[in-house]
Amino acid sequence: MNDTLLGIRFALIATLAFAVQDATSKYLAGLYPPEFFIMIRYWLFAVFVTVLAARRAGGLRAAIRTRMPRLQVFRGVLLAAQIVVIVTSFDRIGLAATHAIFALHPLLATLIAVPILGERIGWHRAAAVAVGFVGVLVILRPGSEVFGWASMIALMAAAMMSLYTVSTRMVGRADGSAAPAFFYLGVAGAAALTLVGPFYWTPMAWADIGWLLLHSGVAMLGHYFLIRALEVTEAVRVQPFTYLQMIYAVPIGYLVFGEAVDGWMIVGMGLVVAAGLYAIWREARVRGQASHM
Repeated sequence: MNDTLLGIRFALIATLAFAVQDATSKYLAGLYPPEFFIMIRYWLFAVFVTVLAARRAGGLRAAIRTRMPRLQVFRGVLLAAQIVVIVTSFDRIGLAATHAIFALHPLLATLIAVPILGERIGWHRAAAVAVGFVGVLVILRPGSEVFGWASMIALMAAAMMSLYTVSTRMVGRADGSAAPAFFYLGVAGAAALTLVGPFYWTPMAWADIGWLLLHSGVAMLGHYFLIRALEVTEAVRVQPFTYLQMIYAVPIGYLVFGEAVDGWMIVGMGLVVAAGLYAIWREARVRGQASHM
C-alpha cells in the first residue's frame, strides 16, 4: 500500500502530538527530574507497544523476531537517553532555541551514514550540510543568550538523534518491517530508564500527574501515527513534515513560556530547515534515478 496523502495526514497528526509532548515535557522538567517522569512515560509506552504488537498479525513473536537484536536494543536505549537529553535542553535554553539547533539532526545523519552505511555524499548534500552548520552558527552566535555550554546539550541531542536515525535505517533494511523496531523502542527504553529513574523518584502533585498522563498520551499518539505514516508511504515523503515540530515550538515557547526569539534565530532556523529540505529532496531524487537504472 502506498498512499502518500494519507501518510502526510498521519505525519501531521504525529507532529502536532509531538509538539504538545515537548510543551508538557518542558513544564514537567521545571518541576521534576527528566529521568523520573520520562521513566514513567516509558513504562506506559512499553505496555502500549506490547498490547499493539499482540493485536497485530503474528503477535508478539513477530514483534520480537529480528535479525539484529543487539542493534534494536541499542537504538531503543539510545532514543530513551536522547529524550532525557533534549528535555534537559528544553529546561535550560527553551523550546525554540533547542529545536532551532536540533533541526540539524537530519544533516548530521547524512554525514554519519557515510562511514556506517557506506553511502556516498555528493557535493549537493555536502553543500546542504555546510549551509546547515552555518545556520546553527547564526543561531549560536557568540554573545547571544543562546550561546553557552547549555546549547551543547541541544547539539548532543541532535547528534544522538542522527545516530538513532541511521541505526533505524539499518534495522529497517535487515528486518523489512516496522513491528520489531517499534516494539524494541518501547521495551528496551523502559528497561534502561528503570535502571536509572528510581534514583530520581520525586513525589508529584495531583495536578502534575494529570500533565504527566497527557504528556505520555500524546507521546504514544505521536509514535503511533508516525509508524502508520511510514507504513502507508515512503519515509522520504514524510520526513519534510517533521520540521513542523520546530515551527510549532517557536510560538509555543514565546507565547506560553515567554522565551526570547530574535531575528537572527529565525534566520538561522530558516537556513537549517532549507538545507535539510534540500538534502531530503536530493536524496529522494538520487534514489529515484537509481531505481530507474
